[in-house]
Amino acid sequence: MGRRMREIRRSDSDYPQPLTQLDRPPDPLYVIGDESILDLAPNRLVAIVGTRDASSYGVRITAALAEAFAKAGIGVVSGLARGVDAAAHRAALEAGGKTIAVMGTGVDIPYPVGHRGLHAEIAARGLVVSENEPGMPAIPGCFPRRNRIIAALARVTIVVEAPFKSGAINTATHALDGGRVVAAVPGPIDSPRSAGSNLLIRDGAVMLNSINDALMLYGLTQGRKGEGPTLTNLESTVWEVLEDGPAPVEVIVSRAGLTIRQTLEGIARLELNGMVRQHSNGEIERLKIA
Repeated sequence: MGRRMREIRRSDSDYPQPLTQLDRPPDPLYVIGDESILDLAPNRLVAIVGTRDASSYGVRITAALAEAFAKAGIGVVSGLARGVDAAAHRAALEAGGKTIAVMGTGVDIPYPVGHRGLHAEIAARGLVVSENEPGMPAIPGCFPRRNRIIAALARVTIVVEAPFKSGAINTATHALDGGRVVAAVPGPIDSPRSAGSNLLIRDGAVMLNSINDALMLYGLTQGRKGEGPTLTNLESTVWEVLEDGPAPVEVIVSRAGLTIRQTLEGIARLELNGMVRQHSNGEIERLKIA
């Protein structure tokens, strides 16, 4: 039996906090699947987007990126389109990771139709989300509008093979407007498929020369299974204090023997790496890492 659809209102406690920063937060947000994946937003989610007309190189690099992130515990966000999007979703699922498909149609309407099976698999093992009412078909403007949600959910947006005018470039623009990091995979300078992504790099996006370049944006590196990021002495001290459970900042200061400035710096670095989070009561909680 498939998962049931649910709507999450902006006033609900489990509404994704990053979406509240949008000029037009989706309200309600319709979801099908594992809603706990939204708890990863944004520091443990990466958006991987690109052209529908992907080359074999683009598909291969996309799959390698998504697999590496999935194995590192970073969820993959994309738009279920042909080409790069589909490759990202499939690779994340095959690696046993988490993935979110953000729809331009209703959450229950697979688009393109040929991705009906992939839509069902993500609904069963990942999460499908949409701001559109169930049953809504594809209409003009629906896909550019959904791109802001993809960008907002992820800490980093990676563009793989994108023409000058494309949904992927639109997503990257939303990411930049939202203060997120944008990275791009370089491609041949004479390839229309890579014209937009190469332009992003020229204009300041992070250029990815390897899978490790991408993982390093999250403080991670490829390594043995279960191997986490390398921590500084300061980060390790704060990390070890939190082993016994969540604690307020003043308790961490006392147990770690650090100044409050050092403690806050250590917490900030761990939070950027997706290793801790702060609760509404001010307590810092240690998270599981890859």
